[in-house]
Amino acid sequence: MKITDGEKLILLMLSELYDKLEVDGEVEPDFIRSAIFSENTWGIPWKYSGIPFERQETPEIVKEVLDILDMWSMIERSYDNLSDDEKAFVEKEAAPFGKDPMFRGFDGNNESEYLGAASFLVNDLDRFEEFKGRDFNSHCPSVATYNRMLGVFKPIFENLNFQPLSAQNVVDIIKEKIHPENR
Repeated sequence: MKITDGEKLILLMLSELYDKLEVDGEVEPDFIRSAIFSENTWGIPWKYSGIPFERQETPEIVKEVLDILDMWSMIERSYDNLSDDEKAFVEKEAAPFGKDPMFRGFDGNNESEYLGAASFLVNDLDRFEEFKGRDFNSHCPSVATYNRMLGVFKPIFENLNFQPLSAQNVVDIIKEKIHPENR
């Protein structure tokens, strides 16, 4: 959603009025403030889908973050459902990343737009609630790694037919965390 600077100011002032007057409406002033201050105004039509906003394209970074969160959600959920023997297999075959694989976030210094989008999706839009409460700062560059993982994940996912990932699928995806030059 494209909002001019003037409109941002008006929305922020209205949010303050909502709070001051203790208005109990459908629009959440804290959400509006968060969307404006974090520059995630694309999320306003997502939150308020009943309002007929002009159709706008989702930013590319948000699409990429959605793909990454979808992948990690599937990895974590599938891993949790593996037997102890299968988990041991994943740990051994995907070493050193196979033990309790989980989404660690994005680099706060160099991937802040990704980190911000992930945090906004999870904490403000209540998507991917399994990641709520996590620190999304991985403290190391992650986007390139996640994109390698997505290259393996997407073809597997297309053929799953709503089934969880197998132990071998998890291994194949997690092994992509190892840079190709180090294999």
